Amino acid sequence: MRCLVIVTIAFSIFSQYAKSMNVIENPKAESFYKDSLKLLKDSGIPFMVGGTFAVNAYIGIQRPTKDMDIFCKAADSGKILQFFSGHDYKTQMTDERWLAKVYKGRYFFDIVFNSIIAVMPVTEEWFAESQTAKIYDLAVKVLPPTELIWSKAFVQSRYKYDGNDIVHTILIKNKIINWKRLFSYMDHHWEVLLDHLLRFRFIYPSEREVIPKWLLDELFERLINQMNLPTSKEKICRGRLLALSDFEVDVKEWGYTDLIGWNEKNDKK
Repeated sequence: MRCLVIVTIAFSIFSQYAKSMNVIENPKAESFYKDSLKLLKDSGIPFMVGGTFAVNAYIGIQRPTKDMDIFCKAADSGKILQFFSGHDYKTQMTDERWLAKVYKGRYFFDIVFNSIIAVMPVTEEWFAESQTAKIYDLAVKVLPPTELIWSKAFVQSRYKYDGNDIVHTILIKNKIINWKRLFSYMDHHWEVLLDHLLRFRFIYPSEREVIPKWLLDELFERLINQMNLPTSKEKICRGRLLALSDFEVDVKEWGYTDLIGWNEKNDKK
């Protein structure tokens, strides 16, 4: 009941501000994002808004942001770049594994089609439960809560940590999170999922029941089974899945195996 009240209040707040969501403090940047969203809609290319814009839409706040994240399938990223190039925007394929950018002057937005660690490619499945929100008076698709959590799960560096966005999304949108799909996404990295769920339980002890019992049972069973297994003889550090620079020392100086690779040429830059 308490959780239902929280959700109702959040929707009430959102309905009041959604008519003109304004989370960019710079008027010129705001104009850039508004024009960019309109062009994206005109292009007819499927996309969803993620990042802070999506978080604000779901939890009913207006937290300022300095950028905009547009999510699409990898095959559509090039189409978006080509479309914007034809409208006098500068475009860049920043990293073919996951990221492109669209510029006009000093302003830009990101086109995200995977993650920096290449474990979460955007697929058609991401669009299946996308929600609609008004951003700058434009009705646009935003990431589903499930994929929003998935997109933020590994952002855990000392400079940027998205775990609190995940906790708030669970609090407000737990009813429409596809828990089975989230579990399937994080099956291989189930400890990261357990970490986020335990943080939620700690932060909101009165709302623990919103996490499905079957999910916690499965995760704790895995933990117990893992504790009974022999410890790996290989020195492994998975920290760079969460924060690239924070765990460089483990790979470069302490002898741990890097799961995502390290280009030694970076040492000379």
